[in-house]
Amino acid sequence: MGYLTLAGAIAAEVAATTAMKYSDGFSRLWPSLLTAVGYVVSFLLLARTLKTVGIGTAYAIWAGVGTAAIAVIGLALFGESLTLTKVAGVLLIVGGVVVLNLGGAH
Repeated sequence: MGYLTLAGAIAAEVAATTAMKYSDGFSRLWPSLLTAVGYVVSFLLLARTLKTVGIGTAYAIWAGVGTAAIAVIGLALFGESLTLTKVAGVLLIVGGVVVLNLGGAH
């Protein structure tokens, strides 16, 4: 159940971050509200996750998957460029999450 709530926390965080881009510096009401609600939901679900999943593992997955997802959304929705540096950064993040899950974050 912990990893299911973690997936929800990641989805809420990614939705909130995407809405923040659409909020235009918090000058648009609905995207701004979605940003706030999304982050509250994300933190609530992350806190619930920590009841059953180690903090290092949970946070690494939450931050890593969220960062990778936002990088892909930036490419797909906002026309951001794909550079070798960005690809390397995302691969390093994913690699770090994998290493932590193999035993470094219990």
